[in-house]
Amino acid sequence: VRAGMVLKYMAGEALRNPGDVLPSVRPGLKVEVTREPVGVVGIVTPWNFPIAIPAWKIAPALAYGNAVVFKPADLVPGSAWALVDILHRAGLPDGVLNLVMGPGRTVGQRIIEHPGVDVISFTGSVPTGRATVAQAAARGAKVQAEMGGKNPFVVLDDADLDVAVEAIVNGSFYSTGQRCTASSRIILPSGIHDRLLAALRERVAALRVGHALDPASQIGPVVDRRQLEQDLDYVRIGREEGAVLETGGEAVRRETEGYFMQPALFSGTTNAMRINREEIFGPVASVIRVAGYEEALETASDTEFGLSAGIATTSLKHAEHFKRHARAGMVMVNVPTAGVDYHAPFGGTRGSNYGPREQGAYAREFYTNVKTAYTA
Repeated sequence: VRAGMVLKYMAGEALRNPGDVLPSVRPGLKVEVTREPVGVVGIVTPWNFPIAIPAWKIAPALAYGNAVVFKPADLVPGSAWALVDILHRAGLPDGVLNLVMGPGRTVGQRIIEHPGVDVISFTGSVPTGRATVAQAAARGAKVQAEMGGKNPFVVLDDADLDVAVEAIVNGSFYSTGQRCTASSRIILPSGIHDRLLAALRERVAALRVGHALDPASQIGPVVDRRQLEQDLDYVRIGREEGAVLETGGEAVRRETEGYFMQPALFSGTTNAMRINREEIFGPVASVIRVAGYEEALETASDTEFGLSAGIATTSLKHAEHFKRHARAGMVMVNVPTAGVDYHAPFGGTRGSNYGPREQGAYAREFYTNVKTAYTA
């Protein structure tokens, strides 16, 4: 559904690609500013949203007149094939959208290095994203990279408790926490800490883990054995660092095969702990106690990442201040940190992103080049 919405929206953007006609400072000249395609776009996407993320890269690339070479994550070839097949059957000319599959270290690397690929759009892990940026920049290719986050969610004393709990549970644990916009650091001033922690503990412990297609399930499996082992390893690290495991954090068995894990909630953590510095990419969240709003804001921004940040409050003053001063590309007030609209810009700051924003009209900044023409 999300992919269809993106494709429909970007089809309209193909006719909404504005330019400018400017007067020149020199008499008798007209200045025209237009946008043209960048050429061949290399697209490398992750496994967690295997149709939506490719769609929001492929759609603008095609809408603005480019050709695409698309490499999906190894774990999700079926989704990629289905998307490309649908677009081919819809009437795309041969050679405009090309699907290639294989390991990132070979196929992905070839896309990054190939002189025939003019720009590269990447979403994935921090190490791979940084390597992609460095290698693409070294040959002068335009590059866009989205590399994850360690997103904070602040709850102030005046917040609606039910609203805050639902926003945290959704942002931290839905999609099994396998979202770059997931809330992994829950920052609570002392005035609300104990009440909210108790409510969170009860809510998280009651989450139903099971087959993703079972309507009764709220949390599905993590993607594979390696991810499950990584998640469990971070639970161990958190306990060794002195954090209190309030609930969950263990692998569980269900009737169907799968890498199931009971969502983990830590308390008694500090922002210096590894579980609060490194992206886990699983159903693990940590509570950090602070004195008040000022320390909450400082703690929220004390990270190398800057993708999404959230706050629960009924105070217009604090909501407006947080929106202005949170060091993140996207800020959410009384809603989960995960979840964005297809027509609005997506992206972060610092270690979360490199290059122009994705989605909406802002996508043209990456998928087009500006041309200035003078006419006498």
